[in-house]
Amino acid sequence: MAEIQENKMGTEPIGKLLLKMSLPTIFSMLINSLYNVVDGIFVAKIGEKALTAVSLALPLQFLIISFSVGTGIGVNSLISRKLGEKDQEGVDSAANHGFFLGIVNYIIFFLLGIFFTKPFFKMFTSDQEVFKYGMDYTSIVLLFSFGVIMSISCEKTIQGTGNMNYPMIFQLIGAVVNLILDPILIFGMWGIPAMGVKGAAIATVLGQIMSMIYAIFIITTKDFGFHLNLKNFRFKKDTVKQIYQVGLPSIVMQSISSFLTIALNSILIAFSDTAVSVYGIYSKLQSFVFMPIFGLNQGLMPLFGYNFGAGNKKRLMDTLKIGMGIACMIMLVGTAGFWLFTDKLLLMFSATEEMLTVGIPALRIISSCFVLAGVGIISATLFQALGNGSMSLFVSLIRQLILILPLAYLGAKMFGVSAVWYAFPVSEGVAMIISLLMVAKIYKTKIKNI
Repeated sequence: MAEIQENKMGTEPIGKLLLKMSLPTIFSMLINSLYNVVDGIFVAKIGEKALTAVSLALPLQFLIISFSVGTGIGVNSLISRKLGEKDQEGVDSAANHGFFLGIVNYIIFFLLGIFFTKPFFKMFTSDQEVFKYGMDYTSIVLLFSFGVIMSISCEKTIQGTGNMNYPMIFQLIGAVVNLILDPILIFGMWGIPAMGVKGAAIATVLGQIMSMIYAIFIITTKDFGFHLNLKNFRFKKDTVKQIYQVGLPSIVMQSISSFLTIALNSILIAFSDTAVSVYGIYSKLQSFVFMPIFGLNQGLMPLFGYNFGAGNKKRLMDTLKIGMGIACMIMLVGTAGFWLFTDKLLLMFSATEEMLTVGIPALRIISSCFVLAGVGIISATLFQALGNGSMSLFVSLIRQLILILPLAYLGAKMFGVSAVWYAFPVSEGVAMIISLLMVAKIYKTKIKNI
């Protein structure tokens, strides 16, 4: 078995290393958040029905990301642990299976695009204009999802080795291409006809495809400490099992967000299309707050996994403390922004008076749970990195299914649309307490004696 030289994840000062590994990803995710928001701003100029249609499509887009990122997290965690154990064969096997599983994921979403898009939108609206906008946008996003799926596969594989710079560039390419093409394809410029909502979808997938092309070029021409050999690929059940021990709970955990959005949209649409649009706007805006946390996670995940694999308890716990502190600071800043600039944020999306009336209290109530959510997210990253993805899944079920949906449904029935928003801070508070109790448990059972 080939030996691996000592990795920077086991030697460099944690604070400096965490920032070095996280900042590129935080920056690129903020850029991605920006283009999601810009997408919404441009679509809102077409009309509120277009914004409603794209908001209804969000759960399916989240589902693509859930499968891609969840599988990638499993690959990432396995690679970092095998690096810590100095198992080169295990590192290579994880990287090659990551690519294979990305192809499998694309086939799933291609079939969904063909058979599921139409019945999906029929469940939510009888408005023909909303239905047409939704079909135009979602069918393109699903049928051409290979770009985002394979680019994420490359990102997570490279991140597992501790390299965060190239994944940042991959995301930047997709974001910049989308930002440039959005106004051109939506409104028509330079002889290109206006395509409306369909143009927004085409701009999105073209950006993702360009990102994928560059990512594949880089991962096949640079040395990242693993060896890709898809030509002689041999399927190994044990490698897939190890990937999905972490990845499957992550997929389910993130997919819960999609099902939550579907369920909340079905509750909100009973009040008005505006309520659905407000929740769609929130989903886009909150990414500016949550994406830096997820970017931080990309630095934390390999650090947790490597130092656990290497048996370095002190570095592992120091990483957890520093990560928690940074996450809470980010969430505090995000909460302040949502409270101080609520009306201005909504007006970016051409908000009507009705949208402001519904949206201002909604954004303020939901954002009050940001710090609570930050603690839960960092705890979940620790669980995943140590191979305990089921613990992350349990916390997510508390946050996004077991508590929030019954609270939202009953609140809507008894008190109206405003009560839906209060389900968020209540659920996050309970989930945070459970997360901290589980961190204490995993410390006693897996960390204390390493």
